[in-house]
Amino acid sequence: MRADAQRNAEKLRTAAAELFHERGLQAPLKEIARRAGVSHGTLYNLFGSREALIDEVVADLAAARLGEAAERALAHEDAWAGFAYYIETVCELQTTDLAIRDVVIGRYPDARRLMAVCESTNAAAARIIERAQQAGSLRPDFTREDLLFLFGTNSLLAHAAKDPAPDAWRRGIAFTLDGLRSEAAHPLPTAPLTSDQLHRVMGSLTDTP
Repeated sequence: MRADAQRNAEKLRTAAAELFHERGLQAPLKEIARRAGVSHGTLYNLFGSREALIDEVVADLAAARLGEAAERALAHEDAWAGFAYYIETVCELQTTDLAIRDVVIGRYPDARRLMAVCESTNAAAARIIERAQQAGSLRPDFTREDLLFLFGTNSLLAHAAKDPAPDAWRRGIAFTLDGLRSEAAHPLPTAPLTSDQLHRVMGSLTDTP
């Protein structure tokens, strides 16, 4: 790659990282190019697609932040404390970094590197859930699909409340965590979501087929 192309690519990465953080992964590509000081065509010439740009800019960052949250959760001596820490941390990331919010709910499934991060994150979440259930502190009927549904709900409500009540999500998550303790469990009125149902729900949240 020529030196001028390398400079343009770096400016685009920087601009994309900023706008994805501020507005989410659907931030307009034209605005990314404008902030970088290059043409819209230059962006496509260098990266080819939104998904390629997302993979270039967001995948490693998401892997680091979500991976750290999982590692710290699993490092907690108390399994329930680790589970609660994980939920609170991921929900906070959803409210402070809109790129991470979109990663957690699976926006842009054609971004292959990003989807690999999602798969790794889901596997780590399953371990965190299983650990808390084996310790007897998390109700046994809570599933990985329930966790992702919880994150999707938090994403929508936190976004809606960001101006009038930016910390309201913390209260909602605190209520949720109390209800997830094994001693608070009562029979549930419906079965958990299947993987297919969850996929369809998340597809609706992200406007993807």
